[in-house]
Amino acid sequence: MSTTNAVEVRLSPDDLNATLRADVRRGLTATPKVLPPKYFYDARGSALFEEITRLPEYYPTGTERGLLTTHAPDVARLTSARTLVELGSGSSEKTRLLLHALSESLDCYVPVDVSESALAAAVAALGDEFPGLAVRGVVADFEDLSQLPGEHPRLTAFLGGTIGNFEPTERVRFLAEVAEGMRPGDSLLLGTDLVKDPTRLVAAYDDAAGVTAAFNLNVLSVMNRELGADFDPSGFAHVALWDAEREWIEMRLRSLRDQRVHVRELDLVVSFARGEEMRTEISAKFRRDGVAAELAAAGLSLAQWWTDPDGDFAISLATPA
Repeated sequence: MSTTNAVEVRLSPDDLNATLRADVRRGLTATPKVLPPKYFYDARGSALFEEITRLPEYYPTGTERGLLTTHAPDVARLTSARTLVELGSGSSEKTRLLLHALSESLDCYVPVDVSESALAAAVAALGDEFPGLAVRGVVADFEDLSQLPGEHPRLTAFLGGTIGNFEPTERVRFLAEVAEGMRPGDSLLLGTDLVKDPTRLVAAYDDAAGVTAAFNLNVLSVMNRELGADFDPSGFAHVALWDAEREWIEMRLRSLRDQRVHVRELDLVVSFARGEEMRTEISAKFRRDGVAAELAAAGLSLAQWWTDPDGDFAISLATPA
């Protein structure tokens, strides 16, 4: 690996563990109970999610990839970015479409993720695939986007519809944080899943093969391993439902019996009543006007909006207002 390709660790394993402990304590003592979706993604959870993206019911990944295939050259032409920052990059698979399209202007790619191992693998692979490109991974969460490597103009990509996992107030803070680090000439490329027939939406989060159910239940195994909890996954059932008022999907785990769970590392005992549901994820769905309004509230202007013929998913380009 060349000296320009590296991983900067801003979030250590101890930091991640402290955040996990705080999030789980807060969530399991709340009413109703809730767990953040970021804890789905241990090694098994990440593998299950990759399987989900290939399911016939799950349209977002393939639709977004198609949009990027078509419009990455437009993104490159409109931004002439020297630096590409990708938030929640994971394996950086879809990003290759952008890297190829931006090849004439791009000097530096900055994947940002909480997984040091995923970043190290991506940095190594992309360093080999794009030998003239500096690849600078940053292990960080979305609350620490200050002083990222690379020159301007900068394109920040937040893909996959992951923005939908944030509560509305969290989206406001996140977009404001991104906007604060942008200069004239910089851009934000955002992937958003769109409002559609609730039957299709629910099917995408409750597939016939049960992969999403296994993905949802895996968060209990993460709690057991990381915090010494004694959750019995067989005592819970996967639930996916559409909240028409908030226009988001909720994934929940429903307790199948009265039960008590001991979380040893937190010295916490939690009771679940039969039928009680714990929320593990929201996935908000968007409309163009709503996206434009949220961007405007952060000081950004919606410059481009691309969607597929069925109106399932959109990628948009925003610039400082």
